[in-house]
Amino acid sequence: MDEPHDSQEAPEPLSGSSVTVPVPELPEDGDDADTAELLAGHRQPRGFWTFEYYQAFFDVDTRQVLERIKASVLPVPGKNFVRHRLRNNPDLYGPFWICATLALALAISGDLSQLGSARVGSGHRYRPHFHHVPVALTLVFGYAGLVPLALWGGLRWARGGSGGSFSLLETLCAYGYSLAALVPAAVLWAAPLSWLRWAVLALLALPSAVALAVTFWPPLRTGGRGPALAGGAVLVALHTLLALSCQLYFFEPLSTPGSGGAPLGTPPSNASHPT
Repeated sequence: MDEPHDSQEAPEPLSGSSVTVPVPELPEDGDDADTAELLAGHRQPRGFWTFEYYQAFFDVDTRQVLERIKASVLPVPGKNFVRHRLRNNPDLYGPFWICATLALALAISGDLSQLGSARVGSGHRYRPHFHHVPVALTLVFGYAGLVPLALWGGLRWARGGSGGSFSLLETLCAYGYSLAALVPAAVLWAAPLSWLRWAVLALLALPSAVALAVTFWPPLRTGGRGPALAGGAVLVALHTLLALSCQLYFFEPLSTPGSGGAPLGTPPSNASHPT
């Protein structure tokens, strides 16, 4: 007897060379492919104008962010931060919030430092420095964006346009995490002790600068030992200059008009008397 038609089994998916299912391929040429390789070092599944493209740059969890912050502050000898910590998965989430936190810490702690340096009865009327917020944001984000862009472009130019061993996104990520050491420094700089501020600069800012130079030593040394040492010295100098600028601008006592150049909160000198 023939089986009823409704009991027929569903057809199995066809396989073999007779049927070919088209699979979308990633573009090998064009602006999308070039942009993907420049930013992430690997190709993204979408065009750079889509939300999914940039979503991959924030695909990290709290544990990964904390591990990367720890590795940027306390580097392990023999383990490069980009190669052993980022592991082909650089992110912009951690660097963005580190830069934002550092900028706010500089503005708030700097304002508290200026308030603490004003003495009672000095005749100085304290005013909050709201302009510190945009200045700190411009300084921090400008450094974290322009300096790594220039470094990546310089390495790419030195290698004849073939790029360095680190992608642009990896360079931005490494620079963003290197600023994590300055966040506790910004809090400690609020203490009204000049020697403590310089000690914090030496203990937190300088090691962070050296760790940054060690991170980029592999792509720098491809051009020779001499240029690599010069490039590493420039990286250390720029990072130290950023920390020094933050300390001097936001935390050192300011001079007020009419006080004869005396620091903020210092009473004007009464040494001059009519003869």
